[in-house]
Amino acid sequence: MHFLPEKLDDYIVDHSQKEPELLQQLSKETWQKVLAPRMLSGHFQGRVLSLISKMVNPIHILEIGTYTGYSALCLAEGIQTKGQLHTIDNNEEIFDLQRKYFDKSIYGNQIIQHIGNALNIIPSLDITFDLVFIDADKKNYPNYLEIILPKLKSGSIILSDNVLWAGKVIEPLQKGDQDTKALLEYNKMINEHSQLETVLLPIRDGLTLTRVK
Repeated sequence: MHFLPEKLDDYIVDHSQKEPELLQQLSKETWQKVLAPRMLSGHFQGRVLSLISKMVNPIHILEIGTYTGYSALCLAEGIQTKGQLHTIDNNEEIFDLQRKYFDKSIYGNQIIQHIGNALNIIPSLDITFDLVFIDADKKNYPNYLEIILPKLKSGSIILSDNVLWAGKVIEPLQKGDQDTKALLEYNKMINEHSQLETVLLPIRDGLTLTRVK
């Protein structure tokens, strides 16, 4: 989703860090072979994720929603050499594609894939996370927030994607639109939570940057 004029958006991309070659290859294969390729984080947002991860320099990263692995590879760019990235997705059909590109990168042995329901998997991980990226089914965003908070510490960062939801968050809520309803609840929760400080960035389809106090 682009909210800026195309020429201005192109200028922003042209004056941001170049997309690594491996991610260019993954993006191309995703568009060629996988359904809903627009779900890919893409060049600009990927560089944002990479830069934030490098600033946090996390030991442990949690990603909820792997898709083809593009965002995981971006987040891994900031991970410490002894660190791990746990990424969760419920689509086992693209597991091998994810693994192919993870193993092509220098982070292959640090990225751990989980297949299944994140709400069941996350409680089983006895880990305190420094950085979390939420980019999965929107109706569960409030549930994801509640389940990850006990696994965070002061200074941990939460990144939440698609929080503007193509602008639907400022339109009249349509009957039966559970995704938008959940995002409205989530955006309110994460902004008003006493344990968190949040800023919503107008990057692509909306990216919330949240810090645990």
